[in-house]
Amino acid sequence: MLAARLHHFLASPTVKSEGNRVFWLTLGLVFSLLFSYLALKEAFAGDYIVQDDARQHVFWMQRYLDPALFPGDRIADYFQSVAPYGYKALYRILMAGDISPWWIHKVLPLVLGLISTCYCFGIALQILPVPMAGFLATLLLNQSLWMKDDLISATPRAFVYPVFLAFLFYLLRRSLLGTALTAVLVGLFYPQYSLIVIGLLVLRLLRWQPSPHATNWTRYVPVRLVSDRPGYWIHGVALGLSIAILALYASSSSEFDPVISAASTREWPELLPGGRSTFFYPNPLEFYFTGQRSGLLDVGLVRPASLLFALALPALLKWRTTFPLTARLTKKLWLLPQILGVSVFWFIAAHATLFRLHLPTRYTEHTWRIVFALSAAIALAILVDRLFQSWEPTQPPSPVAVQWGGMFLMGAIAVLIVIYPRFVVDFPSTKYKVGEAPELYEFVSQQPLNTMVASLSEEVENLPSFSQRSILVGREYAIPYHWGYYGEFRDRATALINAQYTPDLQAVKDFIETYDITLWLLDPNAFQPGYVRNGWFNQYQPPTERALQYLREGTLPALTRLPDTCTVLTAHRMQLLDAACILQVEALEPLETDEDADAESEDNEDSEDDAADA
Repeated sequence: MLAARLHHFLASPTVKSEGNRVFWLTLGLVFSLLFSYLALKEAFAGDYIVQDDARQHVFWMQRYLDPALFPGDRIADYFQSVAPYGYKALYRILMAGDISPWWIHKVLPLVLGLISTCYCFGIALQILPVPMAGFLATLLLNQSLWMKDDLISATPRAFVYPVFLAFLFYLLRRSLLGTALTAVLVGLFYPQYSLIVIGLLVLRLLRWQPSPHATNWTRYVPVRLVSDRPGYWIHGVALGLSIAILALYASSSSEFDPVISAASTREWPELLPGGRSTFFYPNPLEFYFTGQRSGLLDVGLVRPASLLFALALPALLKWRTTFPLTARLTKKLWLLPQILGVSVFWFIAAHATLFRLHLPTRYTEHTWRIVFALSAAIALAILVDRLFQSWEPTQPPSPVAVQWGGMFLMGAIAVLIVIYPRFVVDFPSTKYKVGEAPELYEFVSQQPLNTMVASLSEEVENLPSFSQRSILVGREYAIPYHWGYYGEFRDRATALINAQYTPDLQAVKDFIETYDITLWLLDPNAFQPGYVRNGWFNQYQPPTERALQYLREGTLPALTRLPDTCTVLTAHRMQLLDAACILQVEALEPLETDEDADAESEDNEDSEDDAADA
């Protein structure tokens, strides 16, 4: 009797149990809030904490509070120009009350996670009307989202999940207004996924209908339009709006064009293994299947590992008579393979047109995560139902050991799915960066608004976020996909490397005047060969190799021989130089000869002897 009641609670249809549906949805929202709480706790643990990718996509939004910030800053201008319209508009609206974009970007993931949870639950119930399946889908999706830094970044890709899931929900509901509105939102927040939307809409208007008896050309095209007049309106309006959104982006000219081409960049160190934006791999299998940014399977499908239950769904569908819950599956299940098919199509198209459609993995990593969460949840619900079916009084009695073994197995699976994140070291994966030099941030923030900081240190990447001041270059901003931006960025980086390691003071002065440098930040080991050899800027050759040659030969860079008066701050062992002071230096401090070193050593020994006698 207990097993029957529990079975009814877990697998009852939504139409007969509204309370059951509310319970499972609420439970899914609770887990979403729990994961968000863990991230918020980390986000607000200090004053200088920022998410890694937000340093690219949010820092320039401080201009909404003070338009005078980042004057003439090419890095800020670039990232502002590539931000989608909806993304910029939302932040601007939320900041209307003088709210910091940093506070917004830390809180937004909580809201986006809840919205994604609700729509994921609704989609699951339309495919399999069992509330437990909806809960499992939301749990697996939330675990997957918080094991990667997409949602937590509150950057454009974080909006893929709420807006795309909303589109799928209204598409399944056949809502004209909902489908049209969410199709527009997809384009406004993440334009690449308008192509996914268009592909789905077109695919769902067609059906496979071969005609073996046809005598004309139609027998070679076994695809027909569906007979669905209301569906034509729903799909047609959303399709037209999505195309209009893409046309709007395509017609917008940018000073940072053109987009780089694959033919001219295959040998760039930046795009090869070990580079800042690794894309091209020598091994074709790695390049097309597992490579970062280029691989079909580089989507985190096994995080959490329970997503692999999705692979069991085709087998369960094949053995429908053995698994009774499959009878409740609706025809809307076809949406899942359609999403995969469209995603793979655009993945291939992106590879064929590199880099016109940006990175190929952008078209698979998010959709596959959604599809696997839904498929795994459906498979788990079917398996759980089958276990309970074996305990029903109407079924032939099973051995007691089998019944208890099945119950133990089901309980173990349930517990592992729920507590799995506890075994993941970096859960939730936030990639928050904690500023370790607050005195540096405070000092730089007090400088004039047109301050320009030059540095090869990775610490300089925090200054636009924490100090609201411009930097010349930084690893975080070395994004190579638009030549109008990256060509200038590369020139700046190579000029900085040359200037930092040259022994010629005049060359340093020329660099400062050319780029209007105000401050120069040096790491404590900036003039060690290992620093140059392993630094992010090692991809810029031949300047880096020339710098290494200077250091190996013992040729001291001019910056190491400046007077102490040019150092305006020493923080966290880093040295901050005043560029104006460098321009006023007429001669560098003399190099220490071997005789001077011996004399100094003797003086030190005499002093030590005198101290000992005393």
